[in-house]
Amino acid sequence: MKRIGILTRDCAGVNACVRAIVRAAIAKGIEPVGFFRGYDGLMDDDCKIFDRRAVSGILSLGGTVLKAARAIRFKTKDGQVKALETIKKNNLNALIVVGGNGSLTGANVLHQYGIKIIGIPATIDNDLNGIDTTIGADTAVNVALDAIDKIRDTATSLERIFVVEVMGRDCGYIALQVSLAGGCEEVILPELEFDIHKLCEEIAWGRVQGKASWIIITAEGKAKAADIAKQINQLTGLETREVVLGHIQRGGSPTAVDRILGARLGQAAVELLIKGETGKCVGIKNDQLVTVPLEAAIKPKEWDVTKAYALVKSLT
Repeated sequence: MKRIGILTRDCAGVNACVRAIVRAAIAKGIEPVGFFRGYDGLMDDDCKIFDRRAVSGILSLGGTVLKAARAIRFKTKDGQVKALETIKKNNLNALIVVGGNGSLTGANVLHQYGIKIIGIPATIDNDLNGIDTTIGADTAVNVALDAIDKIRDTATSLERIFVVEVMGRDCGYIALQVSLAGGCEEVILPELEFDIHKLCEEIAWGRVQGKASWIIITAEGKAKAADIAKQINQLTGLETREVVLGHIQRGGSPTAVDRILGARLGQAAVELLIKGETGKCVGIKNDQLVTVPLEAAIKPKEWDVTKAYALVKSLT
């Protein structure tokens, strides 16, 4: 193992992971090559050899120093051939791909071509299978929670209903976590059915009992905050405002949890490649390093969302 390539997507903790990969590789006599803008950089041969100093001072930075892009071209045969040509041209022995479902799906494609590859889960949605948490998820939850705590102040003072939209296309992890930590009254999830009329009945009953404010969390993949707020206003006559947190959840300085997770997984990925492992995603389960086949990791996440939702409702 003489040379490895590194590709990333963006979220907090990815830079900590890149730093660990680079320094662990160099310590083993392996030359790390970073590709800019993910699969676009791999197809266009946009890369740089990294030394130890190249990753100095990046531990606390959000996003990714390698930049990121949604490489639509890579989904085509021509794009994949270009990527393979770049791998050959740069004499790469293996690749480490740091990212979420889309990035690791691409990694699995390259694995099918015979490329030695290890995936590292980094996505705020925490929607990969076989592991407990992904790089970036903890920071995203804390960023969203900080915003919700501030919204709570306004909701309480003005006695209003707020519908807060958080990220989560197919997985309601962020929505559930911030609902529990923020003491929110309702959460709308992609995985579960939702009845707006029942919610409005609960709000009306709460008003009779003297409850003056509500915070409702919705995952973007299930319902838009503006639509829910409009329906609540129409059905209850109560003033309801919407807040969309959007991409602030992807940024920010990573928490200690994400920095440490990035470091552990980055070093582990290098060690796995040296041992000859390939076609796997490395992650943490029950605080232990585990590997999951890429094709299994990228399937829809299996988790007990019903139990978690019941906890939210029991505490309102």
